[in-house]
Amino acid sequence: MAGHASTLESMSSPDAQLGDRYVAVTGHVLLSGVQALVRLPVDQRRADAAAGLRTAGFVTGYPGSPLAGYDLELSRRCALLEEWGVVHQPGLNEELAATAIAGSQLAMLQPDHTVDGVSSYWYGKSPGLDRASDAIRHGNLMGTGPTGGVLVLVGDDPQDLLDLGLHGVALSRASGLWVGVRIPASVADASQSVVVDAERLT
Repeated sequence: MAGHASTLESMSSPDAQLGDRYVAVTGHVLLSGVQALVRLPVDQRRADAAAGLRTAGFVTGYPGSPLAGYDLELSRRCALLEEWGVVHQPGLNEELAATAIAGSQLAMLQPDHTVDGVSSYWYGKSPGLDRASDAIRHGNLMGTGPTGGVLVLVGDDPQDLLDLGLHGVALSRASGLWVGVRIPASVADASQSVVVDAERLT
C-alpha cells in the first residue's frame, strides 16, 4: 500500500488518480464527508491489521438524505473494499439491515469462523433510524464483539468523520454497545483536505 501514498502535491501530478484518496496512508487527501465514510471501514481494517487482528468489515443500510450517495460510492469502490475484506450489502429496508448488522457480531462465535471480529456500519436517514429502532435495541441487547463493533451512521467535518469513526468502533468494542454518528447534509456533501496517517490516533 505504500506505493499509493499521496500528498496534495502528488495528487496534482499527472500520475495522480482520484482513487488515491482512499489508498493513501500518509499525507493530505481531499475528501467529502461521504468519501470519508467510504474510507472509514478500510482505515479500521488497516488499524486492525497493524494490531495483529484478523478482522473483516460489513456495511449495510438503506439510502436516503443526507447519505443518498453513500451506497453509490461504496459500489464504485467495491474492488478496494474487497481487497480489505469489507462487504457492502445494501438492505431491503432499515430494520433488515440492522438485523444483519447484529448477526455480524455473532460471526466469530461460530466454530468455522475465519476472522477475529467484524466491524460493522449501518447507514440510514433519521426516519429510518426510528423504523429500525427495535432491531437496533435487540442488537444492543445482544452486544458487540470485542474485536468487532458497530457504528450507526445517521445523516464534524470529514477529518472528524475519520477520527471519530475510529474512536466510535473502539468505543463499541469496549462497551459492547452500538455507537452512533450523526452526519448532517452540510458535512456529508462538504469537502476538505484531511490528514491521513496510521499514527494519527492511538
